[in-house]
Amino acid sequence: MKAFLGMGLLGSNFVKAMTSKGDHVQVWNRTASRAKALEAFGAKAFESAADAVKGADVVHLCVKDDAAVDQVLEQAAPGLKKGAYIIDHTTTSAKGAIERTKAWKERGFTYLHAPVFMGPPNALASTGTMLVSGDQTVIAKMEPELSRMTGKVLNLGEVEGKAAGMKLIGNLFLIALTGALSDTLALGKAQGITGDDILGLFDNWNPGAMTVARLKRMMAGGFDDPSWELSMARKDAGLMMSAADEGGADLLVIPAIAAEMDKWIEKGHGNNDWTVFTSPNI
Repeated sequence: MKAFLGMGLLGSNFVKAMTSKGDHVQVWNRTASRAKALEAFGAKAFESAADAVKGADVVHLCVKDDAAVDQVLEQAAPGLKKGAYIIDHTTTSAKGAIERTKAWKERGFTYLHAPVFMGPPNALASTGTMLVSGDQTVIAKMEPELSRMTGKVLNLGEVEGKAAGMKLIGNLFLIALTGALSDTLALGKAQGITGDDILGLFDNWNPGAMTVARLKRMMAGGFDDPSWELSMARKDAGLMMSAADEGGADLLVIPAIAAEMDKWIEKGHGNNDWTVFTSPNI
């Protein structure tokens, strides 16, 4: 028997997928109506987290943050079955994941942090990617359970907290990418270029395909052998900002990057590869 705590968009769809596969799932949510709604899909809702986890061999949870995980697990603690496995899908800090793994082991339970690169549709369809790291014996035991929930379980090795850190790195990229896309649309609008025009450009010239090669180039260094000089990239950033300003558009990302480029040009790196301004972070 399983329990699932936290019936947000991800949690509720995870439960729907579990019950569709014949799993008996006991659920709880701080807003009781969200848990109650899952009874229409075969789950059993409870008023308290402690009652929801009673008899469960595996307890899943997906809540907001570190503080919410700690609070919910403390509420559930009186009902936890001896030796139960706790699988946390919440995006948290690496420090929090490490501390919880140790603390719950000392209390006689196995805690495994398994954050996901999955949206609600993925949770419902059991697709996407789930990350794990830490005790390989625990992961081997839980992998069949996790594999039923997702398209791919990515085992990152024995380092506790690495899954949490990698999840944050992935989310950072998504946030930064969204900021860059916002600037792209804003610059297009300022120049009378539509979103459809931009889609057409990216359909024919896919900058995403350059990501791995760009990352390798940055990690390798070699800034003295430029493919695009920093001074020239900064010139183009200036053109972007001028065009946006003339068109009444606000850019989110490019002004900050341009300011950092200026610092490196002032330090004498204008003729280096344009990625030199990233070197302190590599």
